[in-house]
Order: sequence, then structure tokens, then C-alpha cells
Amino acid sequence: MSESAHGWSRRDLLRRSALLAGGAAIGVGASQAWQSTHRRLPLGGGPASATLVNQQQGLAPGALAVVWSVPTGQRLVALTFDDGPAPQWTPMVLDALAQHRVPATFFLVGAQVRRHADVVRGRLAGHEVGNHSWAHRDLAQLDAVEAYDDLRRSHDAIADVTGSAPRLVRPPYGHLGGAVLHAAARLDYRLVLWSSQMVEREFPGDSAGHARRIVADVRPGTILLGHDVGPQRRLVAIRGLPAMIDGLRARGFTFVTVSALLGASVTAAPTG
Repeated sequence: MSESAHGWSRRDLLRRSALLAGGAAIGVGASQAWQSTHRRLPLGGGPASATLVNQQQGLAPGALAVVWSVPTGQRLVALTFDDGPAPQWTPMVLDALAQHRVPATFFLVGAQVRRHADVVRGRLAGHEVGNHSWAHRDLAQLDAVEAYDDLRRSHDAIADVTGSAPRLVRPPYGHLGGAVLHAAARLDYRLVLWSSQMVEREFPGDSAGHARRIVADVRPGTILLGHDVGPQRRLVAIRGLPAMIDGLRARGFTFVTVSALLGASVTAAPTG
């Protein structure tokens, strides 16, 4: 059997050609499979994350800031609670806040608001509501239309039940994607994350220890993340709310809503 200049037989050349062709086909198939699986993810939608750049986008300001905390020389802190309302948990939070005259911002889940309207109806005076999606799906994995429809549905539920239309949004898990930003801009929201959060895992059964940790961590302009629904371990933070509030006041902090914290000239609500 004759050989090529490199010492390869005709059979070797044919085998190698077949392998190369097969590899190319596998590569194309894998690429198509990836696109099929991930085309709705932010990268699959391109830089604008599935928005249609050749059409009017329905954007109000056309720009969106993401806020983690607020630079301020005043000792101000904003308490925020995600994922509620829930009948077993939210009343505990509201009772503690009412007892200590502390305003807070609740990032509500629209489906929970519809399901447990009686928990929050008439109890949010002095507090602020924000949008935390309809059913706590990861909005960063949706396309622009789906993300908008989700937030719009939640927006309407929150406004209907609480009497206040949310002007803030916090996406579930804090996950940001182009579709999330686009939907938030369409709804003329301010997008709020957090700069400090409850650390219940580190203090199992130790509400006082957890409260001391949070009090020590807070800085002027902190947006503090908590939850008014979830696994039992989170009750450490809720049961420690009075000690947390007292400890922060002892350090000279005043509690405000997120919007008050974001205000150009913050007028703190009375807290004591």
C-alpha cells in the first residue's frame, strides 16, 4: 500500500479526514445545543440581553442606576425585608417595627401579596414597598419581555393590595442581567441591592450575638438586607430585631426607608 509524504497510508488519511469531519459536526451540534439551552440567558441575547435595539423600547428615563448603599455623613440606615409577606413571619417583623417606631422597606413578592393580602393590608403605613418579582424566579434568566411582564404583574398586585405603587425593585438573589435592567427602566424603577445583610447561619440560636454583629457592621448609608420569610434559621434575625434596633440607636443611627435614604436632602422619620 502506498504511503503519503509524511508516512501516512491512504487508510490513515481517510480515517483522519473522517474524524475531522465528525469533530466539526459535533462542534456545530454542540453549539446549536448550547444556543437552544442558553439563548434566553443574558449572553445568548447579546449585549442588550434580548432587547430589540431597532424598535422603541418604552424606557422612561433611558438610564438606570444600581444602588448598594448611599454616601452620607449622617448616621442613617435603611432596614429592608425580602420575599414576603408570609403569615407566620411578616407580622412578627411589623410588630417589632411598630413597637420601636422604625420605618422599613419591604421588597414584596407579587404572588405572596395576592395570597396573603390580609397580612399587609392596612399595616404598611409609614413603611415603603418595593417590587421583588411575581414568584421569585431568577429574572436574569428571562428575556426582556418576560422580565417586564413578571415585574409588571407584581407591580399591579402590590399597588392594588397595599395602595402604594412600588418605585423600587430588587431582583431575586440580587441577580442582574440586561433584561432585568431593561424591565426596571421601562417601569421607571430605581434598582436597589444592599451593602450589608443578616448572617443567620453564623449565629444558630443566638439572637443576641447576631444582633451585636449587625450593629457592629452597619455604617452610615447602609442598606441592610433581611427576610420576613424563609427557613427557620432566619428567625434568629427576626427575634433579635429589638436588640438590633436598640444597639444601632445607641450608636446614634436613625432608621429611614430606602427612598428617604436616596433622597437628595434626607429628612429622617421620627424613630423614638
